[in-house]
Amino acid sequence: MNEFSHILKDQIEKVCAKLHEMKRDDLALLFTKCYPNTLETTTKLLDDGSAFVITGDIHAMWLRDSSAQVHHYLPVAAENEELADIIEKMINRYTLYVPKDPYANAFNECDNDRGHKGDLTFRSPWVWERKYEVDSLCSVIFIAYKFWKKTGRISHFDEAYKTMLNIILDLWETEQYHEEKSPYTFERPNCRKLSDTMTRGGKGEPVGYTGMTWSAFRPSDDACIYNYLIPSEMYAVVTLGYTAEIAREIYKDEALALRAEKLASEIDEGIKKYGIVDHPKYGKIYAYETDGLGNYNLMDDANVPSLLSAPYLGYCSVDDEIYQNTRKFILSEDNPYYFSGSVLRGIGSPHTAKGHVWPISLALQGLTSTDPKEIEEILDMLVASHAGTYFMHEGIDANNEYNFTRTWFAWANSIFSELVLKYAGFEI
Repeated sequence: MNEFSHILKDQIEKVCAKLHEMKRDDLALLFTKCYPNTLETTTKLLDDGSAFVITGDIHAMWLRDSSAQVHHYLPVAAENEELADIIEKMINRYTLYVPKDPYANAFNECDNDRGHKGDLTFRSPWVWERKYEVDSLCSVIFIAYKFWKKTGRISHFDEAYKTMLNIILDLWETEQYHEEKSPYTFERPNCRKLSDTMTRGGKGEPVGYTGMTWSAFRPSDDACIYNYLIPSEMYAVVTLGYTAEIAREIYKDEALALRAEKLASEIDEGIKKYGIVDHPKYGKIYAYETDGLGNYNLMDDANVPSLLSAPYLGYCSVDDEIYQNTRKFILSEDNPYYFSGSVLRGIGSPHTAKGHVWPISLALQGLTSTDPKEIEEILDMLVASHAGTYFMHEGIDANNEYNFTRTWFAWANSIFSELVLKYAGFEI
């Protein structure tokens, strides 16, 4: 038994009892495996008082993934001091990492220089990978805010955390003017063309000023085609609102609050002006990416933030008209990364092979659905697609559940568990 197993025992028993009443023992067995996966297999307490949370089969800590991996534990952390301590220690780790390199997306446990050594960019021995993604910085705000609201704790909002917030705002303001002000470049020699590297000597394709903040890569760690990534811009608007509240309520810093609100307003105006297109079939929908120069990429990707996840992140309501139009588009074969097969139908990603559907996107579809039938169908597909492993995977062949990527991918297990909690009527 893992040293943390006892922490989740009561919650697992309660949820499984409810699922048994609902005649969903198939879900109960999956939940028993998936729900504790992050805590039991990816979490390590360190001597410096922080916690290192790996993704699973890659021994590195992604800012985004680690945040999402513990989100489903917050209701238990509200009642369990030991679990709350662990999550707080993970948040404390962010305040070590981000100041070392705010453009990095994944970090090592120590300055061991592991990871992608051949990349042509600024190198730190602490950094596993330096693919700049707006959502990575959003995530360290999102989880700290949600942790505060669930547990009432504010001890993680120390001076180091405030320093990190200012660093994030500095970067996002700089990247509003990427062409003129950004120091960031990134190239990966001998990689998949246009997936793992940036063009123009690492600076990326040209962009125009929009008020939005530039992102090099998507949450999939694939390069953006156009570098204003609308789901990440939405996430930034939400987390800048959280920043303003933290600044006022915790730090009593009105200047920081106003700065965050100004930036949020500029980004949101950019979304509304440049991130919405008139589709001949669906009406007004959100683009996935744009460059502010008249170019748009109409699609959605499986990773969060995604267009599908906008209500989950708190950017809009589920019944928002533009969101609903967008949802109809991205959950159809008009989305080039929507795949249907004999086992699964849902959103995949250019990060994996064509025809592979991601459990993360299916879970998000369920978490943003108000239709009980749709949620049941999604859960049935997930039950049918674990290929006897009783865990979720990265991408799964829509026609063959035994053809999948990543046997140990904790984020997928966590967000599946969150959907099960919702389905069974538990707080999420």
